[in-house]
Amino acid sequence: MQEYWEIYMKNLEGKPASIQFNAGISMEIEELQYTHPIIGFVKAKLKDPKANGMLSENEEPEILFMEDKLEAAMIKFRIGKYVGRIISDGYVTFLYYLQFSYNWQDFIEYALNEHASYEITNGYSDDREWNYYKKLLYPTPREWQLIQNHKVCDNLKEQGDSLQVPRAIEHKVYFEDVEIKEELKKALEKEGFVIKKEIVNEDGMNGLDFYRLDKPFYHDIDTLTLSLIDITEFYNAQYDGWETSVVKSSLAQGI
Repeated sequence: MQEYWEIYMKNLEGKPASIQFNAGISMEIEELQYTHPIIGFVKAKLKDPKANGMLSENEEPEILFMEDKLEAAMIKFRIGKYVGRIISDGYVTFLYYLQFSYNWQDFIEYALNEHASYEITNGYSDDREWNYYKKLLYPTPREWQLIQNHKVCDNLKEQGDSLQVPRAIEHKVYFEDVEIKEELKKALEKEGFVIKKEIVNEDGMNGLDFYRLDKPFYHDIDTLTLSLIDITEFYNAQYDGWETSVVKSSLAQGI
């Protein structure tokens, strides 16, 4: 199983939630649905959450220790696979897909013996379709875009970019139906984008390379890319991300 973890924020039942999940396991779901058909959870009430219900810095070390103990116990009892963690509304929930449940209680007692001061609930149920992973942990296309946005923003910041200086931000979109090309061009130009060129990807899909002067700051780029997803989806096209140059004072360098 590949270990490739991502973390992002989303809204759950009107409350902010931090979602950490193993993205690498998504490549093996078809096989794992048969070998690991049970969803198990361990839910702990935070002792000192932030006002918005999220994990505080003071409590983080203890929760990470709990996470490590649970993972060690999961490996010891060979009971299943750790797939994600949710922090929201003053609680942290750890999620696992299990091969079997006969030794679940042994797993719980071993993993949580040093955390008696926490109010903890646990349980398991059938989930052969892996709905908890697919519909709760796994990001929507829009949430995936925000994850990628913040990675690029972090990369720019590491290179000394303040993210506050407008510069040309280049985007790509691909579509199967070439008949929508001209209408899509007009829609993008109406929003102030300049069509740079027509492109074709490795799979032979046609597309457009276009740009506009914008700030790549987190909130700004999130708003911009989500609006582009709305536009491109309207034309049955697929938004394929953005790139820009590092701006240090008045100097620009390619990333």
